[in-house]
Amino acid sequence: MFDFKSATEKERSRFGLRLWVAGAVVLLAFGLLGWRLWVLQVQQHQGLLQRADNNRTAVVPIAPRRGEILDRNGEVLARNYLSYTLDVVPAQVDSMDQLLTDLQGVIAISDRQKRQFERRLRESGPFAQVLLRNDLSDTEAAFFAAQAFRFPAVQLRARWVRQYPQGESAAHVVGYIARISENDLQQLDANNELGNYRGTDIIGKKGIEKSWERYLHGQTGIESLEVTARGKPVQTLHRIDPIPGNDLILSIDLRLQRIAEEAFAGQRGALVAIDPNNGEVLAFVSQPSFDPNLFVDGIDHESWKQLNESEDKPLITRPVYGTYPIGSTYKPFVALAAMALGKRTPNTRIYDPGYYEMGKTRFRNAGSVAYGNVDVHKSLVVSSDTYYYSLAEQITIDALHDFMKPFSFGQKTGIDLVGERVGILPSTDWKKSAFKDPEQQRWYPGETVSVLIGQGYNSFSLMQLAQATAVLANGGTYYRPHLVRAVKRSGSLIPEPVTKEVMHTIDLDPKGVEAVRDALIDVAKVGTARRAFAGATYEVAGKTGTIQLFNLKGAKYKRDEVDERLRDHSAFMGYAPAINPTIALAVLVENAGWGSEVAAPIARKVFDAWLKPDTAEVASALASDLNR
Repeated sequence: MFDFKSATEKERSRFGLRLWVAGAVVLLAFGLLGWRLWVLQVQQHQGLLQRADNNRTAVVPIAPRRGEILDRNGEVLARNYLSYTLDVVPAQVDSMDQLLTDLQGVIAISDRQKRQFERRLRESGPFAQVLLRNDLSDTEAAFFAAQAFRFPAVQLRARWVRQYPQGESAAHVVGYIARISENDLQQLDANNELGNYRGTDIIGKKGIEKSWERYLHGQTGIESLEVTARGKPVQTLHRIDPIPGNDLILSIDLRLQRIAEEAFAGQRGALVAIDPNNGEVLAFVSQPSFDPNLFVDGIDHESWKQLNESEDKPLITRPVYGTYPIGSTYKPFVALAAMALGKRTPNTRIYDPGYYEMGKTRFRNAGSVAYGNVDVHKSLVVSSDTYYYSLAEQITIDALHDFMKPFSFGQKTGIDLVGERVGILPSTDWKKSAFKDPEQQRWYPGETVSVLIGQGYNSFSLMQLAQATAVLANGGTYYRPHLVRAVKRSGSLIPEPVTKEVMHTIDLDPKGVEAVRDALIDVAKVGTARRAFAGATYEVAGKTGTIQLFNLKGAKYKRDEVDERLRDHSAFMGYAPAINPTIALAVLVENAGWGSEVAAPIARKVFDAWLKPDTAEVASALASDLNR
């Protein structure tokens, strides 16, 4: 017989078990839900709150206004002007291609501008303002403003644009700014400066713009915006204004700079003029030059090709990057070395038959001219090579190296520009490191002969020669040469002068310095530079130099038979007034011939402009009138 009672009890038992399990599952689920709420509401509250804020806010960097660059008299070399630009916020655009198509019906946008915009898009964030078109005219800006309601993602705004009003004049000094490259970003990151360049797409690339970038750039500002889900700004939540960059006042005298540049008359070369009393660079010429305005918004392909592939190398900063033998302009320093090392006195005479013989080799004077009995004074006035050749058996190359090094030869001068080259101040150690062949590593006495007249292995920058001339002019004090004279900080009315820095002092014998100076004065009065300085109302101490590039191998030099770029360089070094000088300079004109015929006249124009500014201005005005 079937037991209904027993079956019912079993069903009840199973039902109760199911009910208990279901209840446990429900309790566990609510427990897990409660635990998760605890984690979200308590443990992760701060992080989630920040993420929620980030979903509704956008932090936009505000680029600072770059500092200006002026010459010592307040002439503007680099400035900023407000220009109308069109900027696009990518986060607010559904179709960028469609936007550009529609915009071209309102504002002209070239293919080049489109390519630059696409590149900027790839490098920018979704909420950044990406430059599409700049330098809109007032008419274009007004026309777009009337149609702006059609383009909510496009903003018309005024933007600071860099401008170099002097064009090619002093371009190698000022340099230029250009778009930040990947290498720039890596360098900024390594220096922990990347954050200060958010929102900025330009950086100094050359000259003062590069070497003083930290001063010129300023401090980036920040604006925190509340935005919609589609990125449209609703309101400004917080703003920190940017701090403009510092203005720089250079030691360059723009008037003097222009006169020096014009004096080259289209020839290649370099000139550096320094105040020997404080190291201020008064003129810094590199010819040919270039227009830095080409680089501001990205140089076009044709212009870049023309500059980069030119045989004349206009982008090279010749005074610090070009290195040359310096010919007879080295002789005043060799004369000082000979006296300082006790090998000659001011009155020591040697006989100059027109050549010096070492072994079976004859080293001749220019033109094989015989000068007879020659002392230090006459050796510099007539530029006797034999007088210096004969020192080869008395002065070792290492002793000469050690004497010349403190003058800056073969060393970085310390000027506030990037890219200064060291050049070559030869020594036995240098030769061992420069050559692999053991035979070539040996130093031979015959090599010293050519070094003593500024040829051979000598390879110096014009900046080094100008600095050495300034040290000679002031009697041995090495002031660090500098182009920035003062810094005018943002918000300050009074510029802060750059302190003149004495790097070291060379212990020169006053009698030796006086003997060399007196000889250099006569170089300008009755020697190789007499024609260039005829009629000067001030006293000049200087030395001409003609620098041989082509090995004649004993043959007579015929200028017209030598390739133009292998012809002799023309050089001059000097200072004025000869007593208590206020300017020292070095000038080199490439492949121009005799130093007395080309370089010395250029130096004369610069000295006149500095020491007799009124007369120089009248002469410059007359020359301009004649050229019209």
